[in-house]
Amino acid sequence: MANLVEEFNGYREKMNEKILGDDNKVIKRIFNLDTNAFKEGHLDVKTKELLGLVASAVLRCDDCIKYHLGKCHEVGLSKEQVVESLSIATLVGGTIVIPHLRRAYEYWDELEKQN
Repeated sequence: MANLVEEFNGYREKMNEKILGDDNKVIKRIFNLDTNAFKEGHLDVKTKELLGLVASAVLRCDDCIKYHLGKCHEVGLSKEQVVESLSIATLVGGTIVIPHLRRAYEYWDELEKQN
């Protein structure tokens, strides 16, 4: 089985380059807004990444979940912090979130194997 993290990051990078290469002003501004929203502010980056993770799980976006899990791992959040946040997402989102929760656990395990 291919490494889930490398596969996801490679595909994301390739497609982001393609999308941004079309030089669409609206899309570029959306990407920029997203980047700036997750920078340090009144909330720290760790909190913002957990909020992004919870929102992504409730909205059932596996790509978004993977992205935010990667960022959570990158900024030093513990598995316990991530799991507690995912438990809130599952509570809010309902049992339909459980398949995404399974894939989130699988992806987190892959992130931890890289260290």
